[in-house]
Amino acid sequence: MAEKKKTNAQRFISAYNSIDYTLKSRYNFSRSMGFSDVIRKTVSLNYIVRKNEDVLIDYGRLRNAIVHNNDEFIIAEPHDNVVENIERLEKLITAPPKALDFVRRDVLTVESNKTMYEVITLMSNSKYSNIPVYDKEGLIGIANGQKILDSFGQFLLSGGKADVFLNNVKIEDMLSRIENSNYYDVAPIDITIEEALDAFHANSKLLAILITKTGSSKEMPLGIITGSDAMEMNKILDQYS
Repeated sequence: MAEKKKTNAQRFISAYNSIDYTLKSRYNFSRSMGFSDVIRKTVSLNYIVRKNEDVLIDYGRLRNAIVHNNDEFIIAEPHDNVVENIERLEKLITAPPKALDFVRRDVLTVESNKTMYEVITLMSNSKYSNIPVYDKEGLIGIANGQKILDSFGQFLLSGGKADVFLNNVKIEDMLSRIENSNYYDVAPIDITIEEALDAFHANSKLLAILITKTGSSKEMPLGIITGSDAMEMNKILDQYS
């Protein structure tokens, strides 16, 4: 016997309950917390929720208009486009797409003992502005075009010669002079698009996220996410279904 087709209201309630359960479980919220409160508390934690906060809160109100007392007594039917959108949001929230499926996997790396001339030439030839730098222990940083330019300028202003910077300074030397490393991050293979976008949102200085098998800097990269990739990921989420 063929399974009875769900009504729009049943589909809406199913997606609504799934979103509610997933967010409460993921962020350890009380089971008794209202849906609107769940959404508001999750805004700072979840990119998908943050981007769709108003819509999700409206869906919370709509749920109360669709049912009376419990999910069994349905008193209204939502439009097709509303159902399709809440199901899309449910999919994004409960099973967000993995970032590695949408970013560059042929990650170019460079050895830490290479000169600045070699690194700059590699950047120019490859057209990549963020190149991970490795020594025998693992990742020591990311060669970034803007940071190289800043370091070059500071070297010249301090009285240094251009040819000395290019031929005598190693990329590991340049990276060691950078005061902090919060301009890059390392993430495990299962990082989602939502998590990557949250990372860029939380850290305005973040230039790249390197993806490795377990998120260890001792592992070689499987993919890399840059700021320009984040812009593309926004488009992917808008079109995701």
